[in-house]
Amino acid sequence: MTISGKQKEKSVLRACGPMLTGSERRTTIMWSLPKSKNAKRWKKSFSRPSTYRNCSVYLRTEPASRMSSAILRSESTNSNRRLNLARFRRFVSLSIGATAALIAGAIVIPYLAAEQLTERLTEMPVGDLPGWKLTGAQDFTRPAGSGSVGEVYGAEMRGYAGFADSSGRGLYAPDEVLSVSQGNLDYFLHTAAGSPRVASVVPFGYTGQTYGRYSVKFRYDSMPGYKIAFLLWPVSDDWNEGEIDWPEGGLDGALYASSAIKGSRATGPMKFDPPNRVYSPDGPDGWHVATTEWTPGNVKWFWDGQLISQTTDPAGVPDTPMRWTLQVETSDRASASYPSAETSGYLQIDWAVQYAYTP
Repeated sequence: MTISGKQKEKSVLRACGPMLTGSERRTTIMWSLPKSKNAKRWKKSFSRPSTYRNCSVYLRTEPASRMSSAILRSESTNSNRRLNLARFRRFVSLSIGATAALIAGAIVIPYLAAEQLTERLTEMPVGDLPGWKLTGAQDFTRPAGSGSVGEVYGAEMRGYAGFADSSGRGLYAPDEVLSVSQGNLDYFLHTAAGSPRVASVVPFGYTGQTYGRYSVKFRYDSMPGYKIAFLLWPVSDDWNEGEIDWPEGGLDGALYASSAIKGSRATGPMKFDPPNRVYSPDGPDGWHVATTEWTPGNVKWFWDGQLISQTTDPAGVPDTPMRWTLQVETSDRASASYPSAETSGYLQIDWAVQYAYTP
């Protein structure tokens, strides 16, 4: 089928996209299966479509000499579009909510998975929410090649440039890292000239605001030695005013949330709340929405709409203006050999929205 316009394409990808990962969102999802005497049984048991909204997921078995494939068919148009995945990192991995198990040579896909999955793959919110006024929204509708993101989206989207990241091992090099294609802001993390290249963008400017709601839809490849910290940082650059991190963590595992205890840096190492980290239920590959709600006396963190953690100490809640920074850099444990020079991959952002607190 022919899809005109980003929104139509995104609606198909989001309805059918749970099996897709990032830059590999092209047209057929495939994975190879070993030849098995159970192939006919597999075909018979799983030929019935599992339908949710405008997306019908069905399976078919090729002749024994070829691979089996899963094909996603959009029912919202008059013809089919195949959604291709050029590589599939694991034997079977349905990354967001869709689960798979290998049982006696058969792949089992629970029909409920499509519903759970679509709940996680939402369109960018539009307009205000109860208690929140929209102050920024970015859906990355304009393509931008490497080195041109700042020209197309403004200097804030280009972000930090020309100096070392937090570990001192990586170099902020947005013109080598950032680009926009297929409706996503792509961070291409890699090593060049012996130095890991990273980026940190400020999507809605440096002015910041006091209290707010922040949501971002993103995914990441597994990249040991790199990390993210999507954070709220003091406009004053005084760390003693606090810091809110969500999501944060290494790009080879699950992510956690935390908020700095105001003033603790002045008397020693910065302390964070809650004292025990709570991690996201998912790690690399799948698309997810992370949301921070910062209100007087409380910070809450959500993963795909579900509350996963919140502050327990009022001292861990900032009360001065903060700016939202989408920081991607080298690990806190980075060294001359970590990340490896061979490690590279993508973190991608589909959309980001920011709200002011309006009780």
